[in-house]
Amino acid sequence: MQAYVTQDDTLITSLTVRESVYYSAQLQLPDSMSKTEKKEIAEMTIKEMGLQDSMDTRIGGWGAKGLSGGQKRRVCICIEILTRPKLLFLDEPTSGLDSAASYYVMSRIARLDQHHGRTIIASIHQPSSEVFRLFHNLCLLSYGRTIYFGKTSYANEFFALNGFPCPNFQNLSDHFLRTINKDFDEDIEQGSAERIATEEVINILIDSYKSSTTYQEVNSNITEICEKGDAAHDNIKDHANFSTQSLVLTKRSFVNMHRDLGYYWLRLAIYLALSLGLGTLYYKVGSSYSSVEVTKLYYFRYCW
Repeated sequence: MQAYVTQDDTLITSLTVRESVYYSAQLQLPDSMSKTEKKEIAEMTIKEMGLQDSMDTRIGGWGAKGLSGGQKRRVCICIEILTRPKLLFLDEPTSGLDSAASYYVMSRIARLDQHHGRTIIASIHQPSSEVFRLFHNLCLLSYGRTIYFGKTSYANEFFALNGFPCPNFQNLSDHFLRTINKDFDEDIEQGSAERIATEEVINILIDSYKSSTTYQEVNSNITEICEKGDAAHDNIKDHANFSTQSLVLTKRSFVNMHRDLGYYWLRLAIYLALSLGLGTLYYKVGSSYSSVEVTKLYYFRYCW
């Protein structure tokens, strides 16, 4: 079973952390589990992501104070790992976060890998040196071509052996991305003096990687996984049935409407104002043809 965390936070701003995760648990987990079990799983998942102190805090959004960006991202992750997936995809989990929040989010994700044996795949841009060290394996791509795929600890040595060592006191991830990014088509310094085009640098690294033992090990692992086939897959658990999902979604919708001033109460005030206006306009208008015509003219003159 796998799960996917999107780049954008898709949360209902009027709900609390506890409610967001628990409603999702009721929708995703099978009906064979009791409400108590689902609630326990939801609270345990919240604690895994370090949100136990914010359980009763609303998500918040435009015009409403709530969670920080890093906390919202962790709530999204909570919702996706409720079913305990073996494979977790994350699309830029640190996007829009500062370095401190990025490290805290990624360190929590790394703990999921250590404690539960999950495989976590994340696309990430410009990670700090601390965040970069959390990754066990690294895949560098340039326009769909694999530059390097292997142990993160060996990546710097790989670049250095091909003549592109990381300068002292520079972030490794920044050096790697700058070396293989040809969007700006700058010449890259190789060795001590020679400078070559980025396209040529990419070709050198690709050829070197394909002839390396790391490449052979990766292909061997892929072949082994493919041979296992469906035997390596876990049985996918059933979700809640249609009636349960309808009931939970209806309840969640009513809670959201009750708390959202603009969604429910403001509309109610507008409808009441319109009702009073139209009621006043036709109050004691009479039943004759002339009185109806006068009211109609008044309506079109002042309301339109």
